[in-house]
Amino acid sequence: MKHLIFLCLLATCLSLPAAAQSSFKKVLFLGNSITKHGPKADIDWTGNWGMAASSESKDYVHVFTKSMAEKQGSAPEIHVKNIADFERAHRGYDFANKLKEAIDFKADLIVLAIGENVPGLRNADEKAQLQADVTALLKAVQGGRQPTILVRSCFWANKAKDEALLGACKAVNGIHADISTLGKDQSLYGRAEREFKNAGVANHPGDKGMAAIADALMKALAKIGVGTAR
Repeated sequence: MKHLIFLCLLATCLSLPAAAQSSFKKVLFLGNSITKHGPKADIDWTGNWGMAASSESKDYVHVFTKSMAEKQGSAPEIHVKNIADFERAHRGYDFANKLKEAIDFKADLIVLAIGENVPGLRNADEKAQLQADVTALLKAVQGGRQPTILVRSCFWANKAKDEALLGACKAVNGIHADISTLGKDQSLYGRAEREFKNAGVANHPGDKGMAAIADALMKALAKIGVGTAR
């Protein structure tokens, strides 16, 4: 009987996300243009932060980081990397070389915010391939450690992509943040807040949308008691 109880408790522990700590010193953000995009004259974008936030402090990375600092009582060091090249060509991606700096950063919290640039998945095999490649990506940045991993769904919801991202999140015992409803709210887009010459830039989340993404990430962590002061 005692042996059975032990096995049940062990199974429960193994099913929980790997997030034992309640505060973080180093946070790695891996994403696309919603996370960070440098100046690009041909689309009239002059920022070097999450498109189309009005300033660096208004993108989801920095809103999330500020919220975390307030919750845990100290600001984490952050590393932000755009990996849109992985989204567009994820099969056979060279993790060791292209993600060396991110791996060497040795974050204790990894936030993965991708999917929007992944080409449409035409069948189950392509969906399985994306899930396998995202899983490999997450394991690469883990680097043999046990950081907390937080994976969000796409801002522009896509059932196949979002299921693949969720599968990868589960494969590494991560925490999932479902933001699939946000893209339905037109007030969350940059075009709702100010004029943009380029429609692609305007279609990104504005300040309100960025704040909503950051809030969803914080709520995902809070559900398991993460991000609160020690």
